[in-house]
Amino acid sequence: MITLAERLQKLPPYLFVDLRQKMAAAKEKGVDVISLGIGDPDYPTPDAIVNTLCNAIQDTEDPDRHRYGCDNPVADFPQAVKEFYKKRFGVPLSDEQIVTTFGSKDAIVKLALGILNPGDVGIAASPGYPTYNIGHVFASATTYYAPLLRENNFFVDFDAIPDDVKRLAKVLWINYPNNPTTAVADLDFFKRAIAFGHENNILIAHDNAYSENTYDGYISPSILQVDGAAEVAVEFFSLSKAFNMTGWRLGFVVGNENVVNAVKKVKDNIDNGSLRALQFSGAKALSLAHEITPKLNSIYQERRDMVVDALRKSGWNIEKPKATMYVWAPVPEKFNGSSRDFATALLDEVGVVITPGLGYGQWSEGYFRISLTYPNNVIEKAIERIQNFST
Repeated sequence: MITLAERLQKLPPYLFVDLRQKMAAAKEKGVDVISLGIGDPDYPTPDAIVNTLCNAIQDTEDPDRHRYGCDNPVADFPQAVKEFYKKRFGVPLSDEQIVTTFGSKDAIVKLALGILNPGDVGIAASPGYPTYNIGHVFASATTYYAPLLRENNFFVDFDAIPDDVKRLAKVLWINYPNNPTTAVADLDFFKRAIAFGHENNILIAHDNAYSENTYDGYISPSILQVDGAAEVAVEFFSLSKAFNMTGWRLGFVVGNENVVNAVKKVKDNIDNGSLRALQFSGAKALSLAHEITPKLNSIYQERRDMVVDALRKSGWNIEKPKATMYVWAPVPEKFNGSSRDFATALLDEVGVVITPGLGYGQWSEGYFRISLTYPNNVIEKAIERIQNFST
């Protein structure tokens, strides 16, 4: 029998694979399943982006259109990144501070491979995206989880991180607007994060996947707006959620040149870059951000209001999130804080899939996440089932 790598045994069950398997099993039993579990936009990618893809891939005057993206990069994309960051955040970037990636998930793991040695420590905020720890596992590093608590507005408490962890850690992962808690940060928080990075020689890796999905006048900042940030920080940006491009797998990492170069070096040895047509499409998306994102956000804001207003009527104490495409809600009291029990009962008894908080780490227990990336009629039907089940 072939022996598998030990690191695979260290990986917890991946949250969304587990959800898909449970949905499939329920459907096989004849359950009428409605999912509010996965954050995958239901609206198609905007036409202007799709048309750019189609035109680029059929452009017979471009002989390199089907070749390796790493050997035939599109200058338009990093240029669009620079223009977007300058216009959106007031942050100037050089070419050496930008690397094109297959979205954020892939890039997170590649950054871990580029900076962590076996036995190193990485700090991951919890609740948080499981991929931060997954990157550590593949790099044979260790994860220290920094709890995000409601009483601290779901912010990382830098002072609570033990001295021995600060001495050994090489990276701290943060994510604001936050998945799954929907917490938002201001520049003062990012200033504290950058100060922490400087004081402890720790890279601050900011996962900025939801910066464009904001509501009620809130405008999300970039950590690179902080003076000195480029010395100790990088930022991940994905086109997935901001432009309905989840399946396209396109994004970038910007910031500290040495770290960006580390990601480039890992990519040079593992992948062959993004198709040129994708890069042209990404440039188009970034150039039209001011037109595209407000329209998409109006859809999510309407759905957010629908969900929160309905759950409030049923007794839930929930604030309307200012960002992301999620609602983070407490588990009903009768389930004694067990998000797994609540999620299982909800699926078994009324056929609704939500994401149990426990899948995001121990400090997310007692909560569940609802995704707003489903049609209004689907959300309305699912929320009605949840209301009837929970009252």
